[in-house]
Amino acid sequence: MMRYETLLFDADQTLLDFHRAEREALIAALMQMGVRASEEMIRIYSEINLATWKRLERGEITKATLRTVRFADFCERMSLSLDVEQLAERYLTSLAQQSFLLPSALEVCKTLAAHCRLYIITNGIASVQHGRFDHSPIAPYFKGCFISDEIGAEKPHKAFFDRVKAQIPQFDPAATLVVGDSLTSDMAGGIAAGLDTCWLAPRGAQIPAQMPITYRIERLEDVIPLVLGA
Repeated sequence: MMRYETLLFDADQTLLDFHRAEREALIAALMQMGVRASEEMIRIYSEINLATWKRLERGEITKATLRTVRFADFCERMSLSLDVEQLAERYLTSLAQQSFLLPSALEVCKTLAAHCRLYIITNGIASVQHGRFDHSPIAPYFKGCFISDEIGAEKPHKAFFDRVKAQIPQFDPAATLVVGDSLTSDMAGGIAAGLDTCWLAPRGAQIPAQMPITYRIERLEDVIPLVLGA
């Protein structure tokens, strides 16, 4: 018997390969600014970017600040004298064109969409996420895409999930599952919203004792039997 009728999927590193997209966008943006990206630059920017998004989740900065402060920190760290605003804009323009799926994402979405309603829930910048998701092969399998920019709240805050619930017709919390890779955003937000959660975890990672996560998987395709009851 099917366990869930509505699935709320995080986008990046759950369905979309953000690491590859980030890498390609940074290389392109720096090249346009006359800088050849090194592996060290890519690694350091990724670290800074992740830390900056965590600050946004905690409510320490705004989305507008995030767009440029990560590049200011990056340029300072790498001793680069670049126009931060211009670098940020070129990065975002390039990132919106980088739509790579993680392994099995298309097959999983196609299988589940035949039985459930699928929605995207993401904190990404709206113009970027629409550019990456709307033309993706998985887009036809989704009923909607909830982006923090557009609904006026960020995961994991209650307001984000309240607004998602309000916009899904005949929403049933007991028949809804949140699927994502982030403990602090997807899992914490889903738990606080009273929803079942499925953590797409790094290999060998254990569920933190203080987090009542419903399921833990290491491969995206393992969500199928959890949903369909097979």
